[in-house]
Amino acid sequence: MAKVRLEGYLEVPADSLDQVKATLPLHIALTRAEPGCLSFAVTQRLDLPERFAVAEVFADQHAFDQQQARAKASVWAAVTAGMDRHYTITTAGVHDAEPALSATRPSTGSSHG
Repeated sequence: MAKVRLEGYLEVPADSLDQVKATLPLHIALTRAEPGCLSFAVTQRLDLPERFAVAEVFADQHAFDQQQARAKASVWAAVTAGMDRHYTITTAGVHDAEPALSATRPSTGSSHG
């Protein structure tokens, strides 16, 4: 079984910042409550307020895929539709002491972290 890690950032237009920040707490709460979510964080950068750092880890591909499916049908997806996403998705073996990354897939626009 391999963990799935997504890291990167979401670019939010200045005129959408308030709406994104208003919907973010529910998106975080729903994602963290999902089976297989090991960690999930979306944080607005202080030095670049239109950039939100995204870091998430799921127990396996199935858990990650379930979260993606739920997120695609959420208010968060509607609010952030069309915004630039710059993500790298990697998988690593659970039993590795220092997990080696494999299957790196850059993503723009398709993931809803």
